[in-house]
Amino acid sequence: MSIEIKNLTKCYGEQKALNDVSFSVGSGIIVGFLGPNGAGKSTLMKTITGLVSPTAGQVLVNGIDVAENPVAVRRMIGYLPENNPLYMDMYVREYLEHVANIYHLGNVNQVVADVIERTGLTPECRKKIGELSKGYKQRVGLAQAIIHNPQVLILDEPTTGLDPNQIVEIRNLILELGREKTIVLSTHIMQEVQAICHQIVILNHGRIVADGDAAHIQQLADSKRQQVEVEFNIDIDEEMLRQIVNIVSVNKSGDRTYIVESESDNDLRQEIFNFAVQHGLTVLSMQARQKTIEDVFHELTKE
Repeated sequence: MSIEIKNLTKCYGEQKALNDVSFSVGSGIIVGFLGPNGAGKSTLMKTITGLVSPTAGQVLVNGIDVAENPVAVRRMIGYLPENNPLYMDMYVREYLEHVANIYHLGNVNQVVADVIERTGLTPECRKKIGELSKGYKQRVGLAQAIIHNPQVLILDEPTTGLDPNQIVEIRNLILELGREKTIVLSTHIMQEVQAICHQIVILNHGRIVADGDAAHIQQLADSKRQQVEVEFNIDIDEEMLRQIVNIVSVNKSGDRTYIVESESDNDLRQEIFNFAVQHGLTVLSMQARQKTIEDVFHELTKE
């Protein structure tokens, strides 16, 4: 087992940033933390790294208690904070040599050359960090996090502020690293979680409200609710659709197209077809819509 969290609580004064959090992450797993701002994601990651001491509870990394032996744990962890603090006046290679020396690594030149190649920094390695694009700065942050070959990587919002091409590049790099390391990352991007994470943990107000793979998370959606996307031959008033019994919501998703949500034991598609007949409408297309992780996220974290 790589990471085990037991009844973790962290208080800042009277505010509980984490409230009795427990979960585990196996070796070679990429786990994604999801949650609204202030849910406790960054606090949880800092607690795993030993940068923040818990008020109560226990954090074990590869069986070692972070509170009892923080130095040993930090040797096993690579950490990329959300703000990615870098020395902007240092050259890429110079900075990575500096980090390698902090870890007292041997054969520094070879280690730095290897990590530059692995993170795709070769074209920019002779530039100052301040001259790099946001995407390459993130690569430098990843390079410093993995230079000592840690078993566990903690990545806080690793793709924030990147353009779509840079996001894909960083995702691919994380997937490659995940073949041999346990990776914990936080993000607000649902597609990112679905694309690269084996395990998803959703936090809200310092508590875990869901924990499992993507399929399990999707099953947590309110099973009584049905969603149907329907296209009519003309635009209609959304309030007309609300006449159908047990309708929860109606949202227009395109020209003449609507997403209708219902709490009913009856097949919503049949109800919509009957509605169309009654009002002289033609149904051009209609299909049941499966709840997404984003839908479940909204259900579990809404106020």
